[in-house]
Amino acid sequence: MNKYERIAQEVKQRIMNKTYSGDDPIPDEISLASEFQVSRMTIKRALDTLVMEGLLNRKRGHGTFIVKSVHNGPVNVVVNEMLGLTNVLRGKEIKNKIVAFDVQFPSAEVAAHLFIDANSPVYHVIRLRVVEGEPYVIERTYMPTKLISGITEQVLYGSVYQHIKEELGLNIVGSHRTIRASKSTELDREHLDCAADDPILEIEQVGYLDTGIPFEYSFSRHRYDKFVFTTVNRMR
Repeated sequence: MNKYERIAQEVKQRIMNKTYSGDDPIPDEISLASEFQVSRMTIKRALDTLVMEGLLNRKRGHGTFIVKSVHNGPVNVVVNEMLGLTNVLRGKEIKNKIVAFDVQFPSAEVAAHLFIDANSPVYHVIRLRVVEGEPYVIERTYMPTKLISGITEQVLYGSVYQHIKEELGLNIVGSHRTIRASKSTELDREHLDCAADDPILEIEQVGYLDTGIPFEYSFSRHRYDKFVFTTVNRMR
């Protein structure tokens, strides 16, 4: 991750944590450059990233402000981020409900996405993610037990990505995602408190380690009224 990307991530976390007031401009580029000990150009690039993501808005002669809907509207998820919900919603209370948790042999589809054979067992997990008391996402995840060891109910009640990075010492670098609109299922209606005619935003994802090996094949089904998904394209 480049310097400007790390700074953008830190500023984003401050925005989501409400470290900066929503009514006043955030610190100017000179102040941030001094704080992070980088050039003003690096700060400008970091803030440009957050402007593109719809988090910040520049007002000529007045400064850079947090977009009002950031704290009051749906959660904005940048499609090219590989952070996990815990990091995306840092500062908010997130509770996990385990709907299903077992070890099984993978289907042909799961095995193909994880680059394993049909005799390699996988964790099969269904979790409901509850944010500030409201159901937001229900996730179905498959992970190879040989690669991602030590998954327990205690881990599932916390952050799986934190376990992978801190306990297993593995480096998550990216994912391939497919986003689609879907009709709600019986499972969605039971756990996401949605109606039969409510749409669902589903993300099918294969997550990769820095070795190029896939560690996760998952389906995350989001309530349509809680999330928006943004793509960021940069010319390099």
